[in-house]
Amino acid sequence: MKKKLTAVLAAVFLLGGCAANEKPLEADTEQEPQISIGICFDTFTIERWVKDRDVFTYTATELGAEVNVQNANGDAEKQREQIQYFIDMEVDALVVVAVDADRITDLLESAHERKIAIIAYDRLIMDAPVDLYLSFDNYAVGEMMAQKIMEDCGEAPEVLVIAGPESDKNVAMVMEGFEKVALESDFQIVDEVRIEGWRAENVGVYFDKNPGILEEVDAVMCGNDSLAGAVVQLLAEKRLAGKVVVTGQDADLDACQRIVEGTQTMTVYKPVEQLARQAAELTVRLVQGEDISASVTETIDNGMDAVPYMALMPVAVDAEHMDEVIVQNGFHLREDIYMNVSGEQ
Repeated sequence: MKKKLTAVLAAVFLLGGCAANEKPLEADTEQEPQISIGICFDTFTIERWVKDRDVFTYTATELGAEVNVQNANGDAEKQREQIQYFIDMEVDALVVVAVDADRITDLLESAHERKIAIIAYDRLIMDAPVDLYLSFDNYAVGEMMAQKIMEDCGEAPEVLVIAGPESDKNVAMVMEGFEKVALESDFQIVDEVRIEGWRAENVGVYFDKNPGILEEVDAVMCGNDSLAGAVVQLLAEKRLAGKVVVTGQDADLDACQRIVEGTQTMTVYKPVEQLARQAAELTVRLVQGEDISASVTETIDNGMDAVPYMALMPVAVDAEHMDEVIVQNGFHLREDIYMNVSGEQ
């Protein structure tokens, strides 16, 4: 192992955690050598990343690793500083949820030269040395959204696409799956906009510049549930909530509430606990020099190499399948999902 972090455990975040970008505290006594992992998140304003953080940190800690969590708050330059911090600390593994993957390739080259294991978490990093990429089948996510639109809208619907930023490589995969179904089903995509930084407040900016478009479309494909929430709010202001099909992904609690209330049509549930747990386990195994090829059998081309790739399968969730998928998997409590639906608690 390389030099361990001179820090106590950054935190076990099961109760929601620490301040963003908080530097590790100095240890009072010398600790036994252990695996050191630095994990850089894009943001915690999106609900799902908090779950990923909690499960990853807990699992890695149980396996004897020391975990330091950093949060870039959507700032690519800040994430560069955080990655450099981990390189300087000579962590054993660097796990990255990239804000802008193109902005960190040089740093990953530097980390690779220092024998630091590099794990791309949920977002693919192109043209850089990556030892492992874990995500969901993003192509299937797009297919599921498109199929639900066809199911609810019938033939040749007019669809508005509110997608995530081009800097998130998964967005292109989701769109590829979505557009495949669209071409086969005679969709008409009336417009496609990319929301930088996944910032829901930027959705309103688009509609300010395109007044009246919500009255013209049959459906709005939203890149995640946060963006879907902003669209539903605008639809509600026009008394169109529940009349226009709205899709999202991540199964955020407020999205699940909107689905059972009838204002959002569907979301895509991704078992983030399973992803985070497997990411932690595989990261520790990589640092220990174990062969993970029996566990990770697929590869994906990131422009530099064939990267070992684990893709978990997501699940489409509408009101009919809410209890079966979300409640039974313990992702959210039933009473929380149905809190605004009379007689359902």
